[in-house]
Amino acid sequence: MIISNKAASEKRKDFRKALSNNRLLCFPGAFAPLIALLVEQNDFDGIYVSGAAISNEMGLPDVGLTNQDEVSRRAHQISRVVDLPTIVDADTGFGEPMNTARTISILEELGLTGCHIEDQLNPKRCGHLDHKILIEREDMCRKIRAASDAKTDSNFTLIARTDARGPEGLTMAIERAKAYVDSGADMIFPEALESESEYEEFRSSVNVPLLANMTEFGKTPLLNVVELEALGLNLVIYPMSLMRLALQSVESGLKKLKKDGSQQELTSEMFSRSRLYEVLRYENYNRFDQKVHNFMLPDEN
Repeated sequence: MIISNKAASEKRKDFRKALSNNRLLCFPGAFAPLIALLVEQNDFDGIYVSGAAISNEMGLPDVGLTNQDEVSRRAHQISRVVDLPTIVDADTGFGEPMNTARTISILEELGLTGCHIEDQLNPKRCGHLDHKILIEREDMCRKIRAASDAKTDSNFTLIARTDARGPEGLTMAIERAKAYVDSGADMIFPEALESESEYEEFRSSVNVPLLANMTEFGKTPLLNVVELEALGLNLVIYPMSLMRLALQSVESGLKKLKKDGSQQELTSEMFSRSRLYEVLRYENYNRFDQKVHNFMLPDEN
Protein backbone atom coordinates (compact mmCIF):
# COMPACT_ATOMS: atom_id res chain seq x y z
CA MET A 1 0.00 0.00 0.00
CA ILE A 2 2.65 2.54 1.02
CA ILE A 3 5.53 0.97 -0.87
CA SER A 4 6.03 -0.62 -4.25
CA ASN A 5 4.19 -3.87 -4.86
CA LYS A 6 7.13 -5.18 -6.85
CA ALA A 7 10.31 -6.63 -5.38
CA ALA A 8 13.58 -4.93 -6.24
CA SER A 9 14.82 -8.07 -7.98
CA GLU A 10 11.76 -8.02 -10.24
CA LYS A 11 12.29 -4.36 -11.12
CA ARG A 12 15.89 -5.11 -12.08
CA LYS A 13 14.93 -8.13 -14.14
CA ASP A 14 12.18 -6.20 -15.91
CA PHE A 15 14.58 -3.34 -16.64
CA ARG A 16 17.15 -5.68 -18.20
CA LYS A 17 14.42 -7.28 -20.31
CA ALA A 18 13.19 -3.86 -21.47
CA LEU A 19 16.73 -2.86 -22.42
CA SER A 20 17.09 -5.96 -24.58
CA ASN A 21 14.03 -4.98 -26.66
CA ASN A 22 15.98 -2.22 -28.45
CA ARG A 23 13.36 0.37 -27.53
CA LEU A 24 14.33 3.73 -26.10
CA LEU A 25 13.39 3.91 -22.40
CA CYS A 26 12.45 7.30 -20.94
CA PHE A 27 13.30 8.12 -17.32
CA PRO A 28 12.25 11.59 -16.07
CA GLY A 29 14.04 12.87 -12.99
CA ALA A 30 12.02 12.70 -9.77
CA PHE A 31 13.25 14.89 -6.92
CA ALA A 32 10.68 13.58 -4.41
CA PRO A 33 8.58 10.44 -3.90
CA LEU A 34 5.40 12.32 -4.86
CA ILE A 35 6.99 13.29 -8.18
CA ALA A 36 7.92 9.63 -8.76
CA LEU A 37 4.25 8.69 -8.32
CA LEU A 38 3.29 11.23 -10.99
CA VAL A 39 5.95 9.91 -13.36
CA GLU A 40 4.65 6.37 -12.91
CA GLN A 41 1.01 7.39 -13.34
CA ASN A 42 1.91 9.15 -16.60
CA ASP A 43 3.22 5.88 -18.07
CA PHE A 44 6.95 6.51 -18.29
CA ASP A 45 9.41 3.64 -18.26
CA GLY A 46 11.29 4.46 -15.09
CA ILE A 47 12.56 6.96 -12.55
CA TYR A 48 15.86 8.81 -12.52
CA VAL A 49 17.22 10.31 -9.29
CA SER A 50 19.59 13.15 -10.11
CA GLY A 51 22.51 14.05 -7.89
CA ALA A 52 22.04 17.67 -8.91
CA ALA A 53 18.38 17.55 -7.87
CA ILE A 54 19.27 16.09 -4.47
CA SER A 55 21.92 18.79 -3.96
CA ASN A 56 19.65 21.59 -5.16
CA GLU A 57 16.74 20.41 -3.02
CA MET A 58 19.09 20.77 -0.03
CA GLY A 59 19.99 24.31 -1.14
CA LEU A 60 23.44 23.27 -2.40
CA PRO A 61 25.14 23.50 -5.79
CA ASP A 62 26.04 20.29 -7.61
CA VAL A 63 29.73 20.25 -6.69
CA GLY A 64 30.06 17.00 -4.73
CA LEU A 65 28.83 18.28 -1.37
CA THR A 66 26.30 15.50 -0.75
CA ASN A 67 27.44 12.26 0.79
CA GLN A 68 26.73 8.56 0.38
CA ASP A 69 24.14 8.45 3.14
CA GLU A 70 22.19 11.50 1.93
CA VAL A 71 22.01 10.27 -1.66
CA SER A 72 21.21 6.63 -0.87
CA ARG A 73 18.52 7.57 1.66
CA ARG A 74 16.78 9.94 -0.74
CA ALA A 75 17.01 7.46 -3.60
CA HIS A 76 15.41 4.80 -1.40
CA GLN A 77 12.56 7.11 -0.40
CA ILE A 78 11.85 7.79 -4.06
CA SER A 79 12.23 4.26 -5.43
CA ARG A 80 10.16 2.52 -2.75
CA VAL A 81 6.84 4.16 -3.71
CA VAL A 82 6.77 2.98 -7.34
CA ASP A 83 6.84 -0.28 -9.26
CA LEU A 84 9.08 1.29 -11.90
CA PRO A 85 12.85 0.74 -12.03
CA THR A 86 14.87 3.55 -10.46
CA ILE A 87 18.38 4.64 -11.47
CA VAL A 88 20.37 6.95 -9.19
CA ASP A 89 23.33 9.26 -9.75
CA ALA A 90 26.06 8.00 -7.40
CA ASP A 91 28.52 10.76 -8.35
CA THR A 92 32.10 9.48 -8.08
CA GLY A 93 31.13 6.47 -5.95
CA PHE A 94 31.79 8.54 -2.82
CA GLY A 95 35.42 7.60 -2.53
CA GLU A 96 38.00 5.18 -3.79
CA PRO A 97 37.34 1.59 -5.04
CA MET A 98 36.46 0.18 -1.62
CA ASN A 99 34.07 3.09 -0.90
CA THR A 100 32.54 2.64 -4.33
CA ALA A 101 31.99 -1.06 -3.66
CA ARG A 102 30.21 -0.17 -0.42
CA THR A 103 28.05 2.36 -2.29
CA ILE A 104 26.91 -0.38 -4.68
CA SER A 105 26.12 -2.72 -1.78
CA ILE A 106 24.05 -0.05 -0.04
CA LEU A 107 22.10 0.93 -3.15
CA GLU A 108 21.42 -2.70 -3.98
CA GLU A 109 20.18 -3.38 -0.43
CA LEU A 110 17.92 -0.31 -0.61
CA GLY A 111 16.17 -1.59 -3.73
CA LEU A 112 17.62 0.59 -6.48
CA THR A 113 17.70 -0.84 -9.98
CA GLY A 114 21.07 0.64 -10.86
CA CYS A 115 23.36 3.63 -10.59
CA HIS A 116 26.01 5.51 -12.49
CA ILE A 117 29.44 6.51 -11.29
CA GLU A 118 31.62 9.05 -13.08
CA ASP A 119 35.30 9.55 -13.84
CA GLN A 120 35.70 13.03 -12.40
CA LEU A 121 38.05 13.93 -9.60
CA ASN A 122 36.17 14.77 -6.41
CA PRO A 123 34.93 17.42 -5.71
CA LYS A 124 33.19 16.98 -9.06
CA ARG A 125 31.37 19.53 -11.18
CA CYS A 126 28.10 19.45 -13.07
CA GLY A 127 28.75 17.52 -16.27
CA HIS A 128 27.84 20.46 -18.50
CA LEU A 129 30.27 22.93 -16.94
CA ASP A 130 33.80 23.60 -18.16
CA HIS A 131 37.11 22.87 -16.39
CA LYS A 132 36.24 19.36 -15.24
CA ILE A 133 39.17 17.30 -13.97
CA LEU A 134 39.23 13.55 -14.59
CA ILE A 135 40.83 10.74 -12.65
CA GLU A 136 43.22 8.50 -14.53
CA ARG A 137 41.54 5.90 -16.72
CA GLU A 138 43.18 3.04 -14.80
CA ASP A 139 41.87 4.42 -11.51
CA MET A 140 38.34 4.58 -12.87
CA CYS A 141 38.65 1.03 -14.17
CA ARG A 142 39.59 -0.11 -10.66
CA LYS A 143 36.49 1.60 -9.28
CA ILE A 144 34.28 -0.09 -11.86
CA ARG A 145 35.83 -3.48 -11.17
CA ALA A 146 35.28 -3.01 -7.44
CA ALA A 147 31.69 -1.92 -8.05
CA SER A 148 31.01 -4.87 -10.34
CA ASP A 149 32.48 -7.33 -7.85
CA ALA A 150 30.31 -5.84 -5.08
CA LYS A 151 27.05 -6.70 -6.87
CA THR A 152 25.11 -9.65 -5.49
CA ASP A 153 22.30 -9.31 -8.03
CA SER A 154 23.68 -9.63 -11.56
CA ASN A 155 20.72 -7.58 -12.82
CA PHE A 156 21.74 -4.51 -10.82
CA THR A 157 22.82 -2.20 -13.64
CA LEU A 158 26.22 -0.58 -13.23
CA ILE A 159 26.50 2.47 -15.49
CA ALA A 160 29.86 4.11 -16.12
CA ARG A 161 29.68 7.80 -16.93
CA THR A 162 32.57 9.43 -18.71
CA ASP A 163 33.03 13.19 -18.67
CA ALA A 164 36.04 12.97 -20.98
CA ARG A 165 34.41 14.59 -24.05
CA GLY A 166 35.31 18.09 -22.88
CA PRO A 167 38.70 17.66 -21.19
CA GLU A 168 40.16 14.98 -23.49
CA GLY A 169 38.07 14.95 -26.67
CA LEU A 170 35.67 12.46 -28.24
CA THR A 171 38.24 9.84 -29.24
CA MET A 172 39.62 9.54 -25.71
CA ALA A 173 36.08 9.49 -24.28
CA ILE A 174 35.31 6.48 -26.47
CA GLU A 175 38.56 4.77 -25.46
CA ARG A 176 37.69 5.31 -21.81
CA ALA A 177 34.20 3.91 -22.39
CA LYS A 178 35.62 0.74 -23.95
CA ALA A 179 37.96 0.27 -21.00
CA TYR A 180 35.07 0.75 -18.59
CA VAL A 181 33.05 -1.94 -20.36
CA ASP A 182 36.03 -4.29 -20.13
CA SER A 183 36.18 -3.52 -16.40
CA GLY A 184 32.56 -4.55 -15.78
CA ALA A 185 30.26 -1.66 -16.73
CA ASP A 186 26.85 -2.78 -18.00
CA MET A 187 26.02 0.54 -19.69
CA ILE A 188 27.88 3.69 -20.73
CA PHE A 189 26.76 7.26 -20.07
CA PRO A 190 28.75 9.61 -22.34
CA GLU A 191 28.22 13.00 -20.75
CA ALA A 192 28.04 16.34 -22.58
CA LEU A 193 28.24 15.12 -26.18
CA GLU A 194 27.76 18.03 -28.55
CA SER A 195 26.04 16.63 -31.65
CA GLU A 196 24.11 13.75 -33.16
CA SER A 197 27.23 12.66 -35.03
CA GLU A 198 29.07 12.23 -31.72
CA TYR A 199 26.31 9.93 -30.49
CA GLU A 200 26.58 8.04 -33.78
CA GLU A 201 30.31 7.58 -33.26
CA PHE A 202 29.81 6.38 -29.71
CA ARG A 203 27.10 3.96 -30.82
CA SER A 204 29.29 2.44 -33.53
CA SER A 205 32.23 2.05 -31.12
CA VAL A 206 30.65 0.77 -27.89
CA ASN A 207 28.74 -2.51 -27.76
CA VAL A 208 26.72 -2.07 -24.55
CA PRO A 209 23.57 0.02 -23.95
CA LEU A 210 24.05 3.80 -24.05
CA LEU A 211 22.42 6.47 -21.89
CA ALA A 212 21.62 9.95 -23.20
CA ASN A 213 21.30 12.92 -20.87
CA MET A 214 18.77 15.43 -22.21
CA THR A 215 19.34 18.13 -19.64
CA GLU A 216 18.28 21.68 -20.47
CA PHE A 217 20.69 24.60 -20.91
CA GLY A 218 23.69 22.30 -21.36
CA LYS A 219 26.17 21.35 -24.07
CA THR A 220 24.05 18.59 -25.62
CA PRO A 221 21.32 19.46 -28.16
CA LEU A 222 17.83 18.50 -26.96
CA LEU A 223 17.00 15.56 -29.20
CA ASN A 224 13.53 14.03 -29.22
CA VAL A 225 12.75 10.36 -28.64
CA VAL A 226 12.45 9.57 -32.36
CA GLU A 227 15.90 11.05 -33.02
CA LEU A 228 17.47 9.29 -30.04
CA GLU A 229 15.97 5.94 -30.95
CA ALA A 230 17.22 6.33 -34.53
CA LEU A 231 20.71 6.93 -33.15
CA GLY A 232 20.53 3.62 -31.27
CA LEU A 233 20.32 5.08 -27.76
CA ASN A 234 18.79 2.78 -25.14
CA LEU A 235 17.91 5.09 -22.25
CA VAL A 236 17.22 8.81 -21.98
CA ILE A 237 17.10 10.75 -18.72
CA TYR A 238 15.58 14.17 -18.07
CA PRO A 239 17.37 14.93 -14.78
CA MET A 240 16.14 18.42 -13.88
CA SER A 241 13.15 19.01 -16.16
CA LEU A 242 10.47 18.47 -13.53
CA MET A 243 12.31 20.42 -10.84
CA ARG A 244 12.80 23.34 -13.22
CA LEU A 245 9.11 23.30 -14.13
CA ALA A 246 8.14 23.20 -10.45
CA LEU A 247 10.52 25.99 -9.45
CA GLN A 248 9.29 28.27 -12.24
CA SER A 249 5.70 27.72 -11.11
CA VAL A 250 6.56 28.29 -7.44
CA GLU A 251 8.46 31.49 -8.12
CA SER A 252 5.66 32.86 -10.30
CA GLY A 253 3.14 32.03 -7.60
CA LEU A 254 5.22 33.67 -4.89
CA LYS A 255 5.50 36.88 -6.89
CA LYS A 256 1.75 37.00 -7.40
CA LEU A 257 1.03 36.18 -3.75
CA LYS A 258 3.37 38.97 -2.65
CA LYS A 259 1.81 41.41 -5.11
CA ASP A 260 -1.86 40.59 -4.45
CA GLY A 261 -1.68 39.64 -0.78
CA SER A 262 -3.92 36.63 -1.52
CA GLN A 263 -3.70 33.28 -3.33
CA GLN A 264 -7.29 33.59 -4.59
CA GLU A 265 -6.26 34.22 -8.21
CA LEU A 266 -3.78 31.34 -8.10
CA THR A 267 -6.14 28.50 -7.18
CA SER A 268 -6.94 27.72 -10.82
CA GLU A 269 -3.23 27.03 -11.38
CA MET A 270 -2.90 24.77 -8.34
CA PHE A 271 -2.92 21.01 -8.04
CA SER A 272 -6.32 20.41 -6.46
CA ARG A 273 -6.86 18.58 -3.19
CA SER A 274 -8.85 15.86 -4.97
CA ARG A 275 -6.13 15.33 -7.58
CA LEU A 276 -3.45 15.16 -4.88
CA TYR A 277 -5.44 12.51 -2.99
CA GLU A 278 -5.88 10.59 -6.23
CA VAL A 279 -2.13 10.55 -6.88
CA LEU A 280 -1.47 9.47 -3.31
CA ARG A 281 -4.05 6.65 -3.60
CA TYR A 282 -5.84 8.05 -0.57
CA GLU A 283 -8.76 5.63 -0.94
CA ASN A 284 -6.41 2.67 -0.63
CA TYR A 285 -5.37 3.96 2.78
CA ASN A 286 -9.01 4.38 3.81
CA ARG A 287 -9.82 0.82 2.82
CA PHE A 288 -6.76 -0.48 4.65
CA ASP A 289 -7.70 1.50 7.75
CA GLN A 290 -11.28 0.19 7.69
CA LYS A 291 -10.06 -3.37 7.28
CA VAL A 292 -7.76 -3.06 10.30
CA HIS A 293 -10.36 -1.19 12.35
CA ASN A 294 -12.92 -3.93 11.80
CA PHE A 295 -10.49 -6.77 12.43
CA MET A 296 -11.38 -9.13 15.29
CA LEU A 297 -9.65 -12.26 16.53
CA PRO A 298 -11.65 -15.43 15.77
CA ASP A 299 -13.69 -16.81 18.63
CA GLU A 300 -11.74 -19.68 20.14
CA ASN A 301 -14.83 -21.32 21.70
